[in-house]
Amino acid sequence: MGAVTESTGTDRPPVARQPVSRILRVTGPLVEMEYAGGTAMYDLVSIGPAGLPGEVVAISGGVVTVQAYEYTGGLAPGQAALPQGRPLSVRLGPQLLGGIFDGLLRPLSGAGDWLLPDTRRTAAEERTWSFAPLVAEGEELAEGQALGEVRDTGPVRVKVLVPPGCGGTVTQIAGPGSHSQEAVVAMVGGSEVELGALWPVRRPRPVRERVDTHEALNTGQRVVDLLFPVARGSTVAVPGGFGTGKTVLLQQIAKWCDADVIVYVGCGERGNEMADVITELSELQDPRTGGRLAERTVTIANTSNMPMMAREASVHTGVTVAEYFRDMGLDVVVIADSTSRWAEALREFASRTGALPAEEGYPAGLASAIAAFYERAAAVTTLGGDRGSVTVIGAVSPPGGDMTEPVTAHTERFVRCLWTLDRDLAYARHYPAVSWAGSFSRDVPVLAAGHRAAGDPAWSRHRDRVGAALAEADRLADLVDLIGIAALPARERISVLAGRLVREGVLQQSALSERDAFCGPEKTAALADAVLAVVDRCRELVDSGVPAASVEEVDFGPLLRAREDTGPRDATGVAGRRDAMLSRLGEVRS
Repeated sequence: MGAVTESTGTDRPPVARQPVSRILRVTGPLVEMEYAGGTAMYDLVSIGPAGLPGEVVAISGGVVTVQAYEYTGGLAPGQAALPQGRPLSVRLGPQLLGGIFDGLLRPLSGAGDWLLPDTRRTAAEERTWSFAPLVAEGEELAEGQALGEVRDTGPVRVKVLVPPGCGGTVTQIAGPGSHSQEAVVAMVGGSEVELGALWPVRRPRPVRERVDTHEALNTGQRVVDLLFPVARGSTVAVPGGFGTGKTVLLQQIAKWCDADVIVYVGCGERGNEMADVITELSELQDPRTGGRLAERTVTIANTSNMPMMAREASVHTGVTVAEYFRDMGLDVVVIADSTSRWAEALREFASRTGALPAEEGYPAGLASAIAAFYERAAAVTTLGGDRGSVTVIGAVSPPGGDMTEPVTAHTERFVRCLWTLDRDLAYARHYPAVSWAGSFSRDVPVLAAGHRAAGDPAWSRHRDRVGAALAEADRLADLVDLIGIAALPARERISVLAGRLVREGVLQQSALSERDAFCGPEKTAALADAVLAVVDRCRELVDSGVPAASVEEVDFGPLLRAREDTGPRDATGVAGRRDAMLSRLGEVRS
């Protein structure tokens, strides 16, 4: 048959298609079709009368295997399948900020109660944007440099960059005015530059170089920022069983971390949780700009009742969006909740293709897929010479809380930080339930060097002392349960007290408190300093002969309440509580 032209909703404008193929077999998201020539791995395919989008994942013996990204009910052998001759791509542009999209980056705004395959353009795609040129005709530009910007996108101004592989003399540049996202706004080196940009989701966007960074991503969560900090451009896994608070912790980070843009990927989670995220982001005031937090957030909503294989695309789509904003010199955080649902989609599809299963039925390439996802996080020098970063934070949902299952085990190998959520802490209502014994941060040495270079050597000292206090209290916990606190020597009783003060006065944090939901680095340091100073005074008292019981009977409530009674950045108020507590302990000595 001859080539035809058709649009599938994942790319505009339409392009010439490859020869039409016939569907041979349909089983769930797996579709097999004839090889019609010119089809390559990861090419996009339009399947059936509705033009369902799919992606080529195998070619063998004249049969092309496609994973479909929509419900395949109604497809039948003999129907047409149209290879598109290009990889699965998404359109990146000013429409992303504040938007809600599915796993293929199709807008969900204005959709009905039930999502049906539909290729019509939406109102969001028809919108025009205010473009302002930054260069003039005749100037020389290299790839990655900004030639204009869109100024009606809220707190983040979206830059229009010279595409990778393009460069030269600006022979045409649009004047100030409104343009659609597909409008050509410049001609550089003989190549057209559109307001938006198409990019294949599986291909990392190029950079000049990866760089080391000494700057931490401040999350506003004390247990993370103090004990297990993450550098900008690093990677984090958050494993935890059901009910341990993964979603709440990730939502808190999305709300309060100091990134420029947040990309929140709901990957196969329950619809009500995704609805809560969208509602809260739309209502929450952005502490950085005073506007709505949603204005600098891109939400990819792929829930458990949506087509399964769209989960597989959603994580790649999310990172591609993040790289787009990174190339503008911005710091971006990708939050994927949960990568376990993505892995389950890989397992389901592998079982349908008859691939030889590995541990627990997952495909043998699971480790490679996880590594490729986290590898796209980095702090970089962009093609245009700016500094930007993509930090990836992925939740892991191990069945039954089994941390040895394949997804958790493989993920732990490839990430720089691990924030393990502990069931016992969660059941004791200690939130965030991050286990100080089961978590780690490989970014600590480089971040400690950054703090020292910035004239803040106390950060490492506070972290080491807090960690040591928790470890000592944990060592004594079983002994206390066995023989009772009264049987311990005085100094060890103070060690047990120190663990309690650190847990309740520093590490616990209420996501529902206006003053405690977010904690600035200065207040975190002040709380740690206050608790450690009080512990030191308690040790001095028992060393001088004061009975440990007398010290334990002191009311430490004012110190423990300092985290909720002072403002998010009020280090002075915390210092006042510390001094009052030390004065009260002085009375015990007398």
